[in-house]
Amino acid sequence: MSYFFVTTLQVFFCISLLSGVLWSRDDAPTLRPLLWTLLIALVAGLCVGLYLHGSRQIELLLVCAEILLSFLFLLSFWWASTRLRYLWQGILVFAAARHWALEPNLGGLTSTHVLNTDLLLNLSALVMAFGILSLAAVMCGMLIRRMRWLYWPLATVIVVMLWLPLSGNLLLLMMKLQIVPLAKPLLSFVARVTNHAALYNWAGAAVLLALCLCWLPSLARYFRETAQTQEAVAHRLALARRRNALRLLFVTLGCAAVVIAGQLWWTLVASQPPRLSEAQPVTLANDGHIHLPVEQLRDGKLHRFVWIADDGKAVRFFVINRYPDKLRFGVVFDACLLCGDQGYVMEGNQVICVACGVHIFIPSIGKPGGCNPVPIENWRNDDKELTIPGASLAAGVNYFSTVLTINVTDPVDGSTLTNTAAEFKYSYGGKTWFFASEANYNRFRNAPEQFVPAGIREE
Repeated sequence: MSYFFVTTLQVFFCISLLSGVLWSRDDAPTLRPLLWTLLIALVAGLCVGLYLHGSRQIELLLVCAEILLSFLFLLSFWWASTRLRYLWQGILVFAAARHWALEPNLGGLTSTHVLNTDLLLNLSALVMAFGILSLAAVMCGMLIRRMRWLYWPLATVIVVMLWLPLSGNLLLLMMKLQIVPLAKPLLSFVARVTNHAALYNWAGAAVLLALCLCWLPSLARYFRETAQTQEAVAHRLALARRRNALRLLFVTLGCAAVVIAGQLWWTLVASQPPRLSEAQPVTLANDGHIHLPVEQLRDGKLHRFVWIADDGKAVRFFVINRYPDKLRFGVVFDACLLCGDQGYVMEGNQVICVACGVHIFIPSIGKPGGCNPVPIENWRNDDKELTIPGASLAAGVNYFSTVLTINVTDPVDGSTLTNTAAEFKYSYGGKTWFFASEANYNRFRNAPEQFVPAGIREE
């Protein structure tokens, strides 16, 4: 499911249900003026949200106005005329559209100024979302019209759902303006009601399911009526009423199911970052190099490896053949200078940065700059083997943060300990040394050449 499908539902679901309640009391609205009201309010709200940004004081006044209007909306149910309902419908959509326009990712509908596949798919997701919202409003209105006793309880519940994020925004603005103190309980409340947008999809779907549950006794009555009616015409009319009641139930359930499925898919699958493929462990040979067979690497796929440095740092790197018709390897660290060590994944024929989602031009892998992975220096290959110096891998230790627990030896007394448990360590001769005690650390630091193998010297 598209991000835009899910987030559009999150912003407008409560408004959609409230619109259904609004038009369920008396006559249904006329389609043409309702569509014009919705369209004008939507465009106006988007324009205000996108282009009119005031100070914090103005934002505070807007939030207070929204809370007051929602309260007046709840009170006006007793005497609202048809024209006033159109006005309320426009106000509701305008307010939701203004908040929708403040979503920073809304500009990601397309990355170019031309009509492309991404834009068409994202627009299709928006159309589908507004279709589901319209259907939810209609189903809600039809069910409330048949169960009048739910009118006020449902309207109150939905307005309270709207008040929660508004109250969070109100408190946050008041704390920024130093009107109320910056207290931990207030911050906790603000975080809970403003950072859980997905809950509004769950709550909206729960409202639809609750309406279906409340509709079951009426549906059972239609079944009894059909069974008890014997006269032919009356029986057909009873069958028609039962059929319509079943359709109302199934369509409402289907609408709730689509919302639940969309939010589940987004939460569990689509919103999760790509997972790195398993890295193959490699070790240095006796010559201090890593040797990889070319036959394993020439297929054009991303081959990920991990080398454990002497301090326990897990240094990931990958090799990819950049051209399908010849051997031209890219040998790089699985990290970049801009995004850190979250790594790269290959999806289809695309290499993608996990941190920022940038698609990397494969022939450019191995060249420095931008979001390209950091190149590894001084590697070489022939037709049979690719060789990477250990010193070149050691140069990338600082690009990575993962530290594995490994056994190390204190060079002073020969005792064995783990790198993560050692309190004292010292870098000498291009290697990190670990010590079991402060005394051993001081002895080594004062005369390291006495304790290290011949040939190792401070660089």
